[in-house]
Amino acid sequence: MQSKTPLLQVLDLEITTIKNTQDSKSLVQNCSFELYQNEILGIVGESGSGKSITSLAIMGLLPKGALTIANGSIVFNKVELTQLKEEEIRSYRGKEFAMIFQEPMTALNPTMTCGRQVLEILQQHRVHNSDSAMKQEVISLFKKVKLPNPQEVYHKYPHQLSGGQKQRIMIAMAISCKPAVLIADEPTTALDVTVQKDIVELLKSLQKETGMSIVFITHDLGLISSIADRVIVMYKGKIVEQGNCLAIFNNPKELYTQALIASRPSIDVRLKRLPTISDFLNQVVVDEIVTAEDRAKAHQNLYNRQPLLEIRNVVKDYIVKTGLFRSGSFRALDHVSFNVYEGETLGLVGESGCGKSTLGNAILQLDKATEGQIFYRGIDITRLNKAEIRKLRKEIQIIFQDPYSSLNPRITVGEAILEPMKVHKVGSDYRERKSMVIDILSRVGLDKEAFDRYPHEFSGGQRQRIGIARTIALNPKLIICDESVSALDISVQAQVLNLLNELKDKFGFTYIFISHDLAVVKYVSDQIVVMNKGKVEEINEADELYDNPQKDYTRKLISAIPK
Repeated sequence: MQSKTPLLQVLDLEITTIKNTQDSKSLVQNCSFELYQNEILGIVGESGSGKSITSLAIMGLLPKGALTIANGSIVFNKVELTQLKEEEIRSYRGKEFAMIFQEPMTALNPTMTCGRQVLEILQQHRVHNSDSAMKQEVISLFKKVKLPNPQEVYHKYPHQLSGGQKQRIMIAMAISCKPAVLIADEPTTALDVTVQKDIVELLKSLQKETGMSIVFITHDLGLISSIADRVIVMYKGKIVEQGNCLAIFNNPKELYTQALIASRPSIDVRLKRLPTISDFLNQVVVDEIVTAEDRAKAHQNLYNRQPLLEIRNVVKDYIVKTGLFRSGSFRALDHVSFNVYEGETLGLVGESGCGKSTLGNAILQLDKATEGQIFYRGIDITRLNKAEIRKLRKEIQIIFQDPYSSLNPRITVGEAILEPMKVHKVGSDYRERKSMVIDILSRVGLDKEAFDRYPHEFSGGQRQRIGIARTIALNPKLIICDESVSALDISVQAQVLNLLNELKDKFGFTYIFISHDLAVVKYVSDQIVVMNKGKVEEINEADELYDNPQKDYTRKLISAIPK
């Protein structure tokens, strides 16, 4: 039961950058909300909406010298947090309110064992008198967050654990002092759908057991609807809507909230084009449905052709050191076989470590297969020499997952797109290539001024468009999209998915779409390959696979999708 008195109250909060008075920029404005005891409050919004900055302000962790609270108050248990000194707020942090950060790999210290890192928190707040009692408490916490072999995990370093296990370490650390408020900032963004479901269920069970209150921050609306009691929607530093979770999702009042909900691909209805935020704000939403008859007709044309790509019994083994003088092998791909047809989008899904990206690298010949054959237009590309593989690069391209690290920050966008064109002799001279690049930029929704700008001057969605522009500049036949929309906000994701579909229709591209987001894969794919532990678990037409999965593993993946 929730109490009637707020445990945490944020009133008229304004957060600004620290510059000259005239130059300071307001990042969060007029932000007011309450958090009650034994409640899960969801905060949703796109990157830059002010979600994380608000949570950092509550924790007293705003970067000094960069951001400041210009106005408003944050009251916890009748204590005004904004008036406390650093040493006073430190006594609250960890003990009364704690935080789970988005990226566990950067939040954990790679030079310390996992057990030692949690032990530090207990020592800081002297939860027990003896170190041995605190060590037992850490192992007990590891059991509580369902880590396998807690005694062993205590002595392991972060790099020795999976992403889901590292996130459980972060949760154990956050709940170690039994805080009244737990802030979870995008705690499942980089995780598989099944691990994401486990983490959400773990947080819900811990909340039920301890009675703590949770602020759950995410851009995934399906996820927030499965965990939160109430929800706050933020846009450009302001709260645009808040209320009961079911009421907001079933009957959103604001156009922005409606747009966020509509931008997420539905697993029940297939739209020809996903609506975007700008569509809603300009009130030009078109919701044309693709019928089963339309898909059947398109697939009849697709699958009557010869395959563009044939993968036959591909095996990939890696040598793994098991001791100082001993080594063994790990099989990442185990006799994988399937076909890809020209003009098709083939979805490739599975949990981390199932071999999706390894297979993509094998197709690109970035990592040679140990056994098996890969035929592209009837030619076994596993037998090509270096010069022939270089020519093949023009035909088979990749859009990388991270639009930040896949672009060279030291060269302009124009240079980044011109470079592969020059290597593969696309266009006769610089002038012609520049004209082609400007035309390509316009096709992906960027203006010609982008040519002379650097990657850091663009948002994540714009950078992904630049990555797509660089890929299509060579006019390839086959494009591998390796988690190419997983790092993007829902609305930006919708824009990029629409763009990929438009380019496919216009240029006849063939896609292999690798992702752990099953709702997105279903939306874009004609056929889906489900992989598990290096093997092909199931292959079927996308809608049929979701409506009638044949394997338990596929059913498990589908059941984990947040509704």
